[in-house]
Amino acid sequence: MAGYMVCWPQDRWKEIQKAGDVGPIKVVYGSIHARMPSIASIQVGDVVFPVTQMSKHLYVLARLPVTHRERAYDYCMRELGTRHSALIPEGVVEESRDCRGEIYYWSWDCKSYNCLDAVPEGMQVIPLSEQVEKPHLEHQNPFNCCSQWAVWGEEGSSIQPRQLPDEILPELRFGCPKSKEKALKFTPKGSVLSNSLAATRRMSEETFAIFEGLFQP
Repeated sequence: MAGYMVCWPQDRWKEIQKAGDVGPIKVVYGSIHARMPSIASIQVGDVVFPVTQMSKHLYVLARLPVTHRERAYDYCMRELGTRHSALIPEGVVEESRDCRGEIYYWSWDCKSYNCLDAVPEGMQVIPLSEQVEKPHLEHQNPFNCCSQWAVWGEEGSSIQPRQLPDEILPELRFGCPKSKEKALKFTPKGSVLSNSLAATRRMSEETFAIFEGLFQP
């Protein structure tokens, strides 16, 4: 079991608050873009902690023990009803409508076809009838395009800000193995640099214990 820290940008956290989403947390996504960095290293059995930075302080928002790992597309289609900009898997084509209401077909490799007969043989076609939005929590919406992976579980915590004491932030270490662990980087005024939060980071055992301590009864 390993602990991982992922960052939810401030604007994303504000969207979750505005929606009144207090969890429990169900899923964390990773994309191919820096705004939602890859979570390819996170495996079943690990624990993920989304964080955000507000007013120069670092807050842990939730704790998610990972019991499942799958393509973001598969998770979104099953749990949300539509793909929500998740990457379409290879070999899959979605039926879609353009701004004029005309049907076309959009594939995993960004090719489009104007009729079903033009879709290459062997491709799996997802009809519009199977793309129906389902009720879900705000945090289940991927907040960036091109979501690639989803890690999820059914024992997630509530979603609310839990401040990490400022004095312990310099003690936090991330990386594996221990010889490659690194501390967070700070601005001259003492707040965490944004590039220290711009990647999915594996925690040291000691840092993992600090995060876990925020969720003890």
